[in-house]
Amino acid sequence: MAVTQDDLERALRETFSRRVAVIPPLAADPAGLAIGRARRARRRRTLAGLSLAAVATAAVTAGMAQLGGQPGRPTTPTVVLGDPRGSATATSWPVAPAPPAPAAEGQVELILGGALVTPEGQRYDLGIGPVERAQRLPDHGGWLLVGAPTPAGRTLWVVPSGDAPQVLLAGAEAVVLSPDGRQVAWRDGDGLFAAGVVANRLVATAGTAATHGATPVRFVGDRLLVRSRAGGHLLWRPGAGPLPDGGRRLLDVYGVLPDGRPVGRIPAGGEPGGSCLAVLDPADLAPATTGCGAALAGDGRGAVSGDGRWLLVNGRTGGTDGALLVDLAALASGGAARAAGPTISGDVAWSGGAAAAYVDRGGALVRVRPDRVLAGERASTTMLSGVTSGERPIVVAGTS
Repeated sequence: MAVTQDDLERALRETFSRRVAVIPPLAADPAGLAIGRARRARRRRTLAGLSLAAVATAAVTAGMAQLGGQPGRPTTPTVVLGDPRGSATATSWPVAPAPPAPAAEGQVELILGGALVTPEGQRYDLGIGPVERAQRLPDHGGWLLVGAPTPAGRTLWVVPSGDAPQVLLAGAEAVVLSPDGRQVAWRDGDGLFAAGVVANRLVATAGTAATHGATPVRFVGDRLLVRSRAGGHLLWRPGAGPLPDGGRRLLDVYGVLPDGRPVGRIPAGGEPGGSCLAVLDPADLAPATTGCGAALAGDGRGAVSGDGRWLLVNGRTGGTDGALLVDLAALASGGAARAAGPTISGDVAWSGGAAAAYVDRGGALVRVRPDRVLAGERASTTMLSGVTSGERPIVVAGTS
């Protein structure tokens, strides 16, 4: 067959035209593949979520069953948070100062207007609202701050040195800190709890039923002093069972001596409304040494010095109300109280036995040195700048 070049070209053009006109089937549909992948991923996430929910439900059920099986353990624990810094609010908080150096004698840190004020006068706004108590953490690790009571309860904050505040505890009715900042106790509903503070977290939490309206008062060594609604006091060792029965009537407890003996105020026998100062037996809180020479106030304000020699407490002497300095070493022989300064309005921060600091009712910072009080001198008073009406500065314990 004779085929010319023009015939071949026309046949090739026709073949190509037919191939272009017909759309060949695709080996794989891109849109279908994408939709299929999305559906498979969604199924995998759904199955994973259901599995995690099942595990969480089983863990919570087992935990509640374990708590329910222990006598005296409440079934409504308080809200304990570990590290909320991942939240948007936490990242906006200002940063606390770098690890603080040991303060010189008589120098203190203050919580003033929601800010931490150093002895050098530097101010660090914390952004956490009103504070009721502040305690320095050991080894210059930062601070523990107890928030003021709200309808939702109290909040416990930890402020690591050089870092933003973090919530340790929320919704508690009462919070107590140990003098060294290593232990925390709180009441939540009908439960009484205690835990250690390690690496800015609550660890080894132990709890029991808070019978008879029991409220934590202070730590006495490894035990917790608890007050019932009727005024009786008892000692509870966290993790060692429920609260013991009974209790001893104490009016106030001001602190603990280095040997573990609490110092408190007890009713005076045979004198209606009278009271005496007593060093108590740490085993059963029975009075071991008693002195009734000081006219102590009934507000419970006061603190024992770190060396156990002195008690700075509110009282009355010479017809005037104010802070009294009591020599505990001479308690058995009468222990005459000396006027030391204006009335204490909050916590007292001691520096060993050499100096104490507190805030008076007028919002001024007061510094007391026992050696100068014994020499007949009064405490030194410093007016604080930036204090607004109705605001009460808080002395940070463990810094003076």
